Amino acid sequence: MRRKILWGISVKEILMVLAFYVVSSFFYHLTVWLSAADHADVNVTLLGIKAFVDGGGLQYGIFLLFTIPIWWLLFVKLKHKELWLRLSLHVIFLPVFIYVSRIIYYNVCEALEWFHLTGSAEVWDLYIPAMFYLIQFGIYHGYEHYQENQKKLKLEGELKQAALKSELAAIKAQLNPHFLYNVFNTINASVPPKQEKTRQLIATLSDLFRYQLKASKKELVTLEEELDFVKKYLQLEKARFEERLTIEINVPKNLYQEQIPPMLLQPLVENSVKHGISNTLKGGTIAISIFKEDGKLKFEIADTGIGIKDKANLFDKGVGLTNTRIRLQKMYQSQMEILDNEPQGLKISFAL
Repeated sequence: MRRKILWGISVKEILMVLAFYVVSSFFYHLTVWLSAADHADVNVTLLGIKAFVDGGGLQYGIFLLFTIPIWWLLFVKLKHKELWLRLSLHVIFLPVFIYVSRIIYYNVCEALEWFHLTGSAEVWDLYIPAMFYLIQFGIYHGYEHYQENQKKLKLEGELKQAALKSELAAIKAQLNPHFLYNVFNTINASVPPKQEKTRQLIATLSDLFRYQLKASKKELVTLEEELDFVKKYLQLEKARFEERLTIEINVPKNLYQEQIPPMLLQPLVENSVKHGISNTLKGGTIAISIFKEDGKLKFEIADTGIGIKDKANLFDKGVGLTNTRIRLQKMYQSQMEILDNEPQGLKISFAL
């Protein structure tokens, strides 16, 4: 029932709209029937499909047909426009809705030889459509506001969970950091001189822990610091994959002093390694591109791995990617895009 079938509308929502129209048209038909009791020359039947269609169903069916394109324009095509602009369009749509639906309704009724209001009573076929239009679109705008509020509440809940996890992670990272450094130094000192590569790997790992501890205490770092951290992480991965992993970093030096949240790129790069490169025997390339466009700092992390068909499930594969998406939404109202890379693989992009 909650599955979206068209324009983001669920079966449940469609049934609710249809029920609203059926109930509204029935009460209109009931009102006409009660009013007809005062006029001996007017014969209106309450029960029966033909009586219902003639008494209100036809007119409200025409209302529905004209409502659909107006709703689509306001809530689908112009969804991201300012609310005042969308509301102001009702000044145009309302008289068009009243006039055109009235003309079609009268023509159909006359063609079928069905009853419709005449003379001075025709004013009700101006007033009632106007009231119905305002009521139904008031409900639609209110429902849209309710949905957006529910999304915000859900996002706030996710952010609280992410903040709690980050806080716990930060606490864990700060537990006896000097002990960890001392252990690294001890291990480094015990490695035979001939194994210089192992020494370098241990030193690189020590630097990663040091940056993580620093990042847990700062809101922003320079892009240069973040890139140095990512390069050290990739050095460790390079030691594991050797020639199977190729790294490309395309970042102009004039952007190195840009301020960004710490630990922003590493989870995305790790995702490319883990779910892209590691699953293919021939390996592949991870490319990090950062550039300025339209006053925004744009990031692209691409790999030439196996890719993924169901991109929505990518966020179920670990907390790193999900937490990064939530941080972007909270701090910059930025959306993370998951795209297919060319000629193969996956590309993650966002802007700050």
